[in-house]
Amino acid sequence: MLNRIVDENKIKELRKLLEVTEKIVITCHVGPDGDAIGSSLGLAIVLNAIGKSVKVVIPDLPPRNLMFLPGAKEIVNYGRYKDFADSLLRDADLIFALDYNELNRIDRVAEAFAASKAPKVMIDHHLAPADFVDVKISHPEVSSTAMLVFRVLCRLELFPYIDKNAATCIYTGMMTDTGNFSYNSNDPDLYIVISELLKKGINKDAIYSNVYNSNTPDRLRLNGYALDKKFKIYDNLNGALITLSRDELNAYNYQKGDTESLVNKPLSIPEIFFSFFFREENDYIKISARSKGEFAVNKICEEHFNGGGHKNAAGGEFFGSMDDAVLKFENVIEDYVKQFLDNKC
Repeated sequence: MLNRIVDENKIKELRKLLEVTEKIVITCHVGPDGDAIGSSLGLAIVLNAIGKSVKVVIPDLPPRNLMFLPGAKEIVNYGRYKDFADSLLRDADLIFALDYNELNRIDRVAEAFAASKAPKVMIDHHLAPADFVDVKISHPEVSSTAMLVFRVLCRLELFPYIDKNAATCIYTGMMTDTGNFSYNSNDPDLYIVISELLKKGINKDAIYSNVYNSNTPDRLRLNGYALDKKFKIYDNLNGALITLSRDELNAYNYQKGDTESLVNKPLSIPEIFFSFFFREENDYIKISARSKGEFAVNKICEEHFNGGGHKNAAGGEFFGSMDDAVLKFENVIEDYVKQFLDNKC
């Protein structure tokens, strides 16, 4: 039996909205990861099963290693199909905001999202959710939005409609947002949910292989290059930084998902307790951060890189050059490490 954490009044509000809606749009954040895509597709499959017309709209392409998920090929890429996506948002009876806590996290979709007159529901696990929705289901203590979606579906009495396909998507979200259950994963309820998803028929070994072991020669070479040439260890800080410029990514025919889990690699060195990865996008630097133990990388991302997340897994953005991003990182990281070590003493 799962502990009840979602307020019953919010469940009632959501139930009422679902009773009177037919056309639903689900949105998730720019640069979607496994949790964003998995939670969105899992929810879409269940809502389709109860007779709703559901579309998932995302700002850009999903990562290649997530295209095996049921429903992934039906995702509407806003950047490619703007007019169609705008019409979906305009005509929707209900819009979901999944795995993001601020409107700017959906980038180019934000204007059409805000302009839509449809009621809006947030299901998210990031800190400090903004007020841009009608129903806010926000639980930062939950390890993934996918697990929170599972909880919400159960409370809506829709558990019987979670089939193998929906369970596969939900499990993928849970797995990827915990590094295959290697961080943010000490909640006993997490394993109750995994057990229920296994009963739905998922193949967790195949899911892991699809996400983490689905390589191309270019992807292997890119990751090898990053670790050989672009991996910097800060010995005095027990940390690491990996950077990849747009030219370097292009040299290896980079596709979304090719650097998935790269940020975790330095943490396999016992002495290192934090790792950052800076990847240059077209107009900003995408930042991923991971850590061990009590070192909180989310504070660094929140306070300096327009982001946030969880203590051991966070992300952000820097609008400027790679050199400036690295300079800012090196200017602030020492103070956080010093404060962390002082608090341990």
